[in-house]
Formats: sequence, C-alpha cells, structure tokens
Amino acid sequence: MRVAIVHEWLEHYAGSERVVEQLLILFPQAELFAIVDFMPTAERAMLGGRAVHTTFIQKLPFARGHFRNYLGLMPLAVEQLDLAGFDLVISSNHACAKGVITGPDQIHICYVHSPMRYAWDMQAAYLRQGGMQRGVRGLYARWLLHRLRNWDVRSAAGVDVFVANSSYIARRIRKVYRREAVVVYPPVDTQRFDATDHPRKDYAVISRLVPYKRVDLVVEAFLRMPGKVLHVAGDGPERERIAALAGNAPNIVLHGRITDTEVLHLMQQARAFVFGAEEDFGIAMVEAQACGTPLIVLGRGGARDIVREDGESGGPTGVFFNHQSCDAIMAAVAEFESMEARITPQACRANAQRFSQPAFRQSMLRVVEQAMHDLRPFGVEASCDA
Repeated sequence: MRVAIVHEWLEHYAGSERVVEQLLILFPQAELFAIVDFMPTAERAMLGGRAVHTTFIQKLPFARGHFRNYLGLMPLAVEQLDLAGFDLVISSNHACAKGVITGPDQIHICYVHSPMRYAWDMQAAYLRQGGMQRGVRGLYARWLLHRLRNWDVRSAAGVDVFVANSSYIARRIRKVYRREAVVVYPPVDTQRFDATDHPRKDYAVISRLVPYKRVDLVVEAFLRMPGKVLHVAGDGPERERIAALAGNAPNIVLHGRITDTEVLHLMQQARAFVFGAEEDFGIAMVEAQACGTPLIVLGRGGARDIVREDGESGGPTGVFFNHQSCDAIMAAVAEFESMEARITPQACRANAQRFSQPAFRQSMLRVVEQAMHDLRPFGVEASCDA
C-alpha cells in the first residue's frame, strides 16, 4: 500500500509534528508532503532521513521567515500536490492540509488538530490581537478569512474520515463541517516522565506566556492566597506584564524559560499543576499526570478528556474550575486540598498512559483498518508497523 502523509508546514518540532512523527513510525513506507519545509537540521530526526515534497510557496520571496504571510495562497498550493498513485492519504490539519485533491479510489483520512480558529469562532480575537479591527488591513483580512472559510467547508467534502485530537475538536468539526469525527488523542511521550517520592508542597504552572493561556489569572489568584506558593515557568510576550503583576510577592516564583530537565523536576515536585486556558487538547496536562501530579484546570476544551473526576473509574486525578476568574481558581484549589488524599500519583500516572505514543499508534491503526475495510475499492491491504 502506498501512503502519503500531508502536513501543513515544517518549521519546528512541536505538537503537530509529534503526530507526524508517530504516523511515520506507523507507516515507514510513507512519503511526506508539506506546504513548506524550513525545519532546522537539529530537529529533523523525526523525518527519518526522508525527503519532503513541498509546494511553490517554498521558493517565494522571504518565505523562510514569513511563509505565514502567504496564507491566502496556501489553498491553491496544497491543491497542486500530486498524490496520484497513493492508496492512502493522511493529512495532518490545522489550516489547509486537508485540501489536497484525491481520487475516488484513494482513501483520505484527516487528523484535525483544530479547524482554522482564526477563520472561524476566534476571528474577532485574532483581528484584535493583530491590530486589524479597522482600516484597509482589517478589511483585507476579513475578506481573506471569508474566502478561507468558504474554501475550508468546500474542501472538507474531499475527506473520507475525520479524526479529532479531542472530543472538543470533534464538536468543532461537527459545527464547522457538519461531519462526525473519530477521537484519537495526540501522542505524548509519557515514558519521558515519571513520578518520584519527593515531597510536594508548592503549585506550578508551566506555559508559554501568551494572552490566551491566562497565566496572569492564575498569578492573580495566588496573590490572594499568600500562604500558597506558585512556581511560574515559561517565556513569551506576557512575561514582563506577569512579572509586574507578581511584583515582590514572596509566594510567586518566576523561573522564565527552563530546560526539559528542569520542567520534569518542577512537575515532579508540584503539589498540583494549575492551568487556566481553554486548549484544543493540552499536552502539558498529560505530562504533569505522567509525573503523578494532580491537575487544577479550566473545565473546558481538551481538559475534559484528560482529568478524571471524583467517582470515576480509576480514581480522581484532578479538579475543574468552570470560569476564568480568580474566585473560581481559589475555590478549585480549596476543593483540591479537601480531597487531595484521594488523588494518588499512581492514579495520575495510570491515567496518562491513555495518551501514550503506543496508544496513539494503535488507535490510528484501528481507524485506518476500519477505513480500508469500509472504503477500499480493490481490496488493498493495510501494511503498518504499530
């Protein structure tokens, strides 16, 4: 069976690239396609030495540093990828990858990290953050996003099977494309983390410091709980504002950017991992659980698939707060402390294994086998290394 894997763009080894990495392990014979490939040499191990087939955008002026400015051309570019002769096409989509053109005898499975948030329900927020609410730039952006929405819906018709990375994204797929999706959680390298017997006394939040992550809200809540220490790790455009917010408060410890080893130690020693953002999935939450660390997180988005509440099979692994407010976070911390003895590191660690790399490969293999059984035109057999 000839397999093509189509990814949006290769720039850094991040969350969506980890999905591609596991797909390449599952299908070692696959060929890889992308709109552009500017991944640094030091991060290319995931490709296994494969050549990457790219589009004309790869050679456009200033593409290396500014390829996102060519967003309006990406639907055209991805439609030019020649996938003739492949039996199975798997697209890794958060923008345009699902728009590849396939024939009636080809099966197209689309793994959706998220429909284009900036074109759909988060358009207003993106325009506001980009300073494009008014003026000529704002008018052009709205026109472009309108065209992208039309194309996005039309191109969904070319997908045979949608796979969502969480129940939340499955609901977004249903809302935007009016299609049902199978949920396959993204792969997390849970073996890189483990629990320790180190005493746990402080709380932690580890995140990119950008507005929607709402780290500021977590800091504000702990400023109102001076007896509880919060460690904040991460960097980003919000760093100075969060530092100013924390001031000289002795219970707020700012670490800035830290190494992977330091992340591991901080998670292992945290009494609980606190997170205030609505995420499509939430890999950092799973990594915390793999360290045996409980979660205190916003009860929306992908977090609903991750945390096991009190009374669920396997035992609780954290608590939710349902509003992005200081009062809600403070109440959740109090609830957590009242039931902390019932949340064990063993339960958290076991829960994390649901999201492991082998679990991802096994789930994706089942999806492919089912699609080949239901849709294959000439009895082509799947050939995978799970």
